[in-house]
Amino acid sequence: MTTKQENIITSNRFNRRSFLKTSATIGAAATLSAPNILRARNLNEKLNIAMIGSGGRGRRNLAEFKSENIVALCDVNENNLNSAALKYPKARKATDFRKLFDHQKEFDAVVVSTCEHTHAFATLPALQLGKHVYCEKPLTYNIEEARIIRMAARRTKVATQMGTQNHANNNYRRVVELIQSGAIGPVREVHVWHSRAWGWHKSEQAARKAKDRFIVVRTPKGSTPIPAGLDWDLWLGPAPARPFHNDYFPGPKWYRWWDFGNGTMSDLGSHWVDLPFWALKLEAPLTVEARGPKPHHDIAPASMQAIYEYGARGELPPVKLTWYQGLEKPQIWKQNGIPKWANGHLFIGDKGLLLSDYREHVFLPEEKFADFKGPDPFIPRSPGHHEDWIAACKGGAPTLSDFEYAGLLTEANHLGNVAFRTGKKLEWDTKTMRATNAPNAEQFIRRDYRKGWKLS
Repeated sequence: MTTKQENIITSNRFNRRSFLKTSATIGAAATLSAPNILRARNLNEKLNIAMIGSGGRGRRNLAEFKSENIVALCDVNENNLNSAALKYPKARKATDFRKLFDHQKEFDAVVVSTCEHTHAFATLPALQLGKHVYCEKPLTYNIEEARIIRMAARRTKVATQMGTQNHANNNYRRVVELIQSGAIGPVREVHVWHSRAWGWHKSEQAARKAKDRFIVVRTPKGSTPIPAGLDWDLWLGPAPARPFHNDYFPGPKWYRWWDFGNGTMSDLGSHWVDLPFWALKLEAPLTVEARGPKPHHDIAPASMQAIYEYGARGELPPVKLTWYQGLEKPQIWKQNGIPKWANGHLFIGDKGLLLSDYREHVFLPEEKFADFKGPDPFIPRSPGHHEDWIAACKGGAPTLSDFEYAGLLTEANHLGNVAFRTGKKLEWDTKTMRATNAPNAEQFIRRDYRKGWKLS
């Protein structure tokens, strides 16, 4: 697919002229910044990093990047901000990440660890300014944002990476090598499941049965006091305004609410669908359908399925990928046809099966592969997920989960939720970014933003 084709984005809710203007701005930024962003850095030279989000994932990312220069800290919660500042007292502090970019000469790179509904808003200006960007998963809140970020990253050519930490682990890389070298033959079917059951349940009893530790069965009424130090208006960002309630915050409560996140499908799908997406060289599906409970207006489902159909990719045959979350599981799992791992991937090839999770994999039937020896490794082993990005920022090889790859993965994962919410088997036209048979899908592919927030 060409860049020109992917830029054919038209809708009543997204102005194409605005998109092209944004693209031109991005291109100009890339041209002006190119001598700086493309220069090879000495590997011993430290990056100057601005951290957007310093609590939760941000706190963990601060620990991962402590070998570099942390020159700016941002968080809408002053408690998180002040806690991080104790370790980095010289870093500039801000509660509004938009104000950090007024001081863009102070940093080379940006780490985005906010909630997903603000990922694109923190990431796009960084790309436009020619800054390297690490962004937590999922890359964006919706499909349109993923397309915008992917196109921006493609133009600026900075070092990017989405926070799919397991993309760096040796087991994932070995499974990719085995699948791509034909260890189980052509793969025409793959199943991916995760047992987390956080989200919409019909009753509190059902939530407890599913072991949902953040039980929510209805939209809360009224409000609760805003925690001291939290700027709730800034936390809402581009999302619709609503009173604070402790059913929304702190994390990870927010991620199940449609206004702020997309539940397990886009969150853990970023980690678990990542492996077959990589191994089978997937991009845009032809169709997507979903099965589950009646969609709730405000809350993402605890349990559901999403079925993707992909066409042939070169010599690779068409493949069907099915995602299961919560209490849903593959039929072969229910019938004891494979070991009952709580979470996993099952690749079904013409010559056998491969079952995997984050840390291990097995061939099935095991006796058939008793003497099997796979290919020599051909994917470089990683020094670490975060280390990969740092090396790329300093002139090393691009990361394997950059925004080109991660943008496509994010679009696909979001499509599972779009199919669920529309209740239709979507026929997906990736060039125009439309479900051609489901006009009502538009409201889930893109959205209008709250006054004062604009993605451009």
